[in-house]
Amino acid sequence: MKINKIGISLLIVSAVVNGCHTKSDSGDNKTDKFEYELVNEWPQLSPGYTLGQPTGIGIDNDDHVFVFHRAGRLWTTPFPDSLISENTILELESETGKILNSWGANYFIMPHGLAVDKDNNIWVTDVGLHQIFKFNHDGQLLMKLGIAKISGNDSLHFYLPTDVAITDDGSFYVSDGYGNSRVVKFSPSGKYLFEWGTYGNKQGEFDIPHGITLDNKGNVYVADRQNNRIQMFDSKGVFLKELKNNEQVAQLPSVTIDKRQKLFAIDYDFADTIVNGSTIFQYDTTDKIVYQFGGIGTNKRTASWYHDISVDRYGNIYVGDILGMKVRKFRVKPIDKIKQ
Repeated sequence: MKINKIGISLLIVSAVVNGCHTKSDSGDNKTDKFEYELVNEWPQLSPGYTLGQPTGIGIDNDDHVFVFHRAGRLWTTPFPDSLISENTILELESETGKILNSWGANYFIMPHGLAVDKDNNIWVTDVGLHQIFKFNHDGQLLMKLGIAKISGNDSLHFYLPTDVAITDDGSFYVSDGYGNSRVVKFSPSGKYLFEWGTYGNKQGEFDIPHGITLDNKGNVYVADRQNNRIQMFDSKGVFLKELKNNEQVAQLPSVTIDKRQKLFAIDYDFADTIVNGSTIFQYDTTDKIVYQFGGIGTNKRTASWYHDISVDRYGNIYVGDILGMKVRKFRVKPIDKIKQ
């Protein structure tokens, strides 16, 4: 649970994914080639601005990218007791990466997950406070759940909650988390409805439910981090299936479904103090991984630790690298640049 303090400077260069294939969106059997390239010099932050560990990423209806970061704070045990005095939530313009707005000072101890609902409200989790927060788009607090600094496993408490997923009707699921190994559903007003999950590696069990997302049918996808898998449930928490990661690695931290209903995930691998790095991958409708690439855009892993992932309406992929202290953007390479 403790983050390794590894002083690694990342030299990031422009790169592409070579030979990644997936089925065409047209629904026929034609196979198209997709390649991604890292967008250099993104985001364009103000001179002297230092980004903390970007632990949560979400995208609003205008494709603005929201980033939840820890400012200058790192995960330590025990957690610090004081609130972070700097702004911890950034709103970035997707094309340039320039900061459009920032807020979130004096709210959080240890930022973690972030999600944006259909009404552009911003939801975040704080593992230090054991709480869930709902804000409007500009940072006005609308709802807070959990008891500050007091962990628990009942309907009023969380234990290091990691992420939130919100339905169209405003009800929401919380992955909870490092301490409780459960998923909890609440009504739009924050009333406890039900929960499922215990610690383990069998169906419906979790070893750190770390990320959570929903498809357009209301099914729930949970990144079961230490089990290196995704578990899929219906809206009532009934187990439907397990999606494996091709790579035998340490973690699968996060999962997301884009507007096209494409399922994406990230993983992370390390051995002792050696960081092997993260990859991004996508599943097709048969639950097979159709492409996968690493920290500089190739299949080769590099020193990186992707913590969260989000995809905009154009298919651009955003990840928060908590090792490199950077938000990375990968865009679909223009067709005329792809070697046939």
